[in-house]
Amino acid sequence: MIFIDLTPFRCPVPLVRVKLALKSMSSGETLHILLSDSGSRRDVPLFLKKQGYNIQVLCDDAIQLALVVTKVDLSQG
Repeated sequence: MIFIDLTPFRCPVPLVRVKLALKSMSSGETLHILLSDSGSRRDVPLFLKKQGYNIQVLCDDAIQLALVVTKVDLSQG
């Protein structure tokens, strides 16, 4: 599992970093993401869902959003 804490960053930096992390991962690997910026908390999950990634929400409170994303082979879709 790869862990990235993106809470210090504001949109669009977290989305860009998530895209880069997913690009370097193999199918089946997981990415644990922490987000705090309101724009990123909206945009990152929307992007992941639109792209067809498997997402599990671990925490969604006033302080942060914690997600686990499982990389899928998008070319098989």
